[in-house]
Amino acid sequence: MTDTSILFQPFTSPKLALKNRIVMAPMTRNMAPDGVPGPANAAYYRRRAEGEVGLILSEGTVVDRPASRNLPHIPFFHGDAALAGWKGVIDAVHEAGGKMGPQIWHTGGTTADPSFARPPLDTPSGLNKPDEKVGEPMSEEAIADTVHAFAKSAKAAQALGFDTVEIHGAHGYLIDQFFWAGTNQRSDRWGGAGIGERSRFAAEIVAAIRGEVGAVYPIILRLSQWKQQDYTARLARTPAEMEQWLAPLAAAGVDIFHCSQRRFWEPEFPEVDGENGLNFAGWAKTITGLPTISVGSVGLSSDFFGAFAGETSAASGLDPLIARMERGEFDLIAVGRALLSDAYWARKVREGRIGELEDFNPAAMAELA
Repeated sequence: MTDTSILFQPFTSPKLALKNRIVMAPMTRNMAPDGVPGPANAAYYRRRAEGEVGLILSEGTVVDRPASRNLPHIPFFHGDAALAGWKGVIDAVHEAGGKMGPQIWHTGGTTADPSFARPPLDTPSGLNKPDEKVGEPMSEEAIADTVHAFAKSAKAAQALGFDTVEIHGAHGYLIDQFFWAGTNQRSDRWGGAGIGERSRFAAEIVAAIRGEVGAVYPIILRLSQWKQQDYTARLARTPAEMEQWLAPLAAAGVDIFHCSQRRFWEPEFPEVDGENGLNFAGWAKTITGLPTISVGSVGLSSDFFGAFAGETSAASGLDPLIARMERGEFDLIAVGRALLSDAYWARKVREGRIGELEDFNPAAMAELA
């Protein structure tokens, strides 16, 4: 039997303490009518807390900008009605003994539903991907307002009693479009040839949030190399470039990096440390010295893109994960689709009921079970 005890060791950092190392990954649900989470959303998250997830990260929830969401039922994290709904969520999670942070988000130039009418889109250079023009470059005023909107949502999360906040800076959305040379072609202070220069927008958001929430409130930043627009995209092709990318973000106030990969077991720089080398989260931890969260097809036989095509994914062994956790490559592991199909996944793993783990059924994506 696989010894999974490493997953259930407490995690303690200067600003965040968790009962175990399992994180519920943020997953878009698009099930908050008028942007307001209700009792069904609260019950959905409460079940994962009852199932012994150490930290729940909410679905992406958008900041106060006119075109911040790309689907009609993505929740807001601004406005009295939406924040009252989120208060019901965090109270339910805390009552069940869990901890939680909202993921705050701006979808940038992406379009998930062409029939969903949106105001002019926010993008660094009017591009959603190279050669796909979707609007005009953001003005200085729009950038400043967006930075403020992120800070305002983070302050609201703290005031509502959330245990942390995560900034969504991955997967080809707005912050990531500033990182990516393919979509950030600006020649002003928000652009530049180097990834460190293109990190300024994200660093300003982190610094603004830090100014609002104070020194001791934990800030998580989710990053990825790949984009939904280009799965092969690379922001950092070498460890040196990764340091140029991450160092300004750490200096601005990030406490934990959430490093998104399609498959957590794949080495980030195999040409440096081989086919069994560090993954993205491992390199981020090595470079910055900060705790990291890894993620990517944990406990399942295929990555998440198949889910959008209606494909099931079989439960798979945890031995590769345990090996990496035991050698301290990263600190926390985020679990996504496995927790959609089985709210009690973490409890089953702790109790050694590996054989009872459920396969992922894509029908779970259409319900708040």
